[in-house]
Amino acid sequence: MTGIKYPEKILMLSSWKEAIDYCSSIEWENLRLEARERFRGMLMRKDKERWRQWNQVVESVKPTVADLVERKTGAVVDQFKLPQVFVSRVRWDVLSLLMESEYSDVQPPGFFASNAFWYVNGHFPCGWVGKFPEGRLVLY
Repeated sequence: MTGIKYPEKILMLSSWKEAIDYCSSIEWENLRLEARERFRGMLMRKDKERWRQWNQVVESVKPTVADLVERKTGAVVDQFKLPQVFVSRVRWDVLSLLMESEYSDVQPPGFFASNAFWYVNGHFPCGWVGKFPEGRLVLY
């Protein structure tokens, strides 16, 4: 984007093809799973009773997340003929952000809350280059 300076810790992509390649990688999937499990682990250590409610909370917000993501991504998916993996990744990110928010009184939000900044500013966090956390976030 012209005129916008991004932090050095960002790798900015220039095409949807690149973004889909990155977001489809097993490395990105594993990093996101690890981030969510670390959050859940901290929650379990701090408040076991709230941790036990995790699955119930997930099930209660899933329909809302699915509707929101469908409304917000539908036009771009249609316009650029994006594969289902894009919608799946966005849905997971939004769900994980909501879960971090739900338990923010016990454990401060982390990985998914930081990625929410990029979504709100019109970007798609879609990968990581290097060993986390020293590497670089990949955005489109």
